[in-house]
Amino acid sequence: MIYLKTDEEIELMRFANILVSKTHAELAKHIKPGVSTLQLDKIAEEFIRDHGAVPAFLGYNGFPNSICTSVNDQVVHGIPSSKAVLKEGDIVSIDCGTVLNGFVGDSAYTYSIGDIPTEIKQLLKIAKEALYMGILQSVEGKRVGDISNAIQTHCELNGYSVVRELVGHGIGRKMHEYPEVPNYGKQGQGALLRNGMCLCIEPMVNLGSKRVIFEKDGWTVRTKDGKCSAHFEHCIAIHSLGPQILSSFDFLDEALTNTNS
Repeated sequence: MIYLKTDEEIELMRFANILVSKTHAELAKHIKPGVSTLQLDKIAEEFIRDHGAVPAFLGYNGFPNSICTSVNDQVVHGIPSSKAVLKEGDIVSIDCGTVLNGFVGDSAYTYSIGDIPTEIKQLLKIAKEALYMGILQSVEGKRVGDISNAIQTHCELNGYSVVRELVGHGIGRKMHEYPEVPNYGKQGQGALLRNGMCLCIEPMVNLGSKRVIFEKDGWTVRTKDGKCSAHFEHCIAIHSLGPQILSSFDFLDEALTNTNS
């Protein structure tokens, strides 16, 4: 069943997502060579709790941490670890969620650690662009397949592949609601987009093959060919006035600018 939200509920979801966005900004201040992903996890959990919310991921289906940290060839759901120490030239995708006032916020961003190769910079650029291509199709009266096709087309025209096994999703009082939002598909197919639907659109884009491996830890997904993967995610609401982006990258962009200046 697809749950449609009222304008008041969407505003509550915006609060949860803005906190996610501000958590990303706090993390951005600390993402540098020598920092472990477990350190980042502790920073995120403390920040979320200090702002009156709880981490949405912690304990979700048994997940042991507050954020997902996926380094280089890890696509999603990487488990923070003291052994996973970031180094110059790495990329790390951080997926973060909060529960605030009974609603869930969820957003992901792929960060670069220092100077990264040009081909990886381009991967991140195209993956981020694909996210906004999908959001542009998130219009009342269109269908999920229009979002999916826009993401797939932009990535594949630029020489990248999109992961099939993992998808975006509806969101609200629960982390995962209907409908699923694949990053590939055909225009005009899938669930009808209606006013009040809230979705997480999240391209997972690989430098090489679309094929992935699920690790024995039960969570981590990595590319089969060992090449890098990028992941960007916004939470949006379908609205009669056009797509409303409930999360934001503005806070982390400002933090990254201040950190690098």
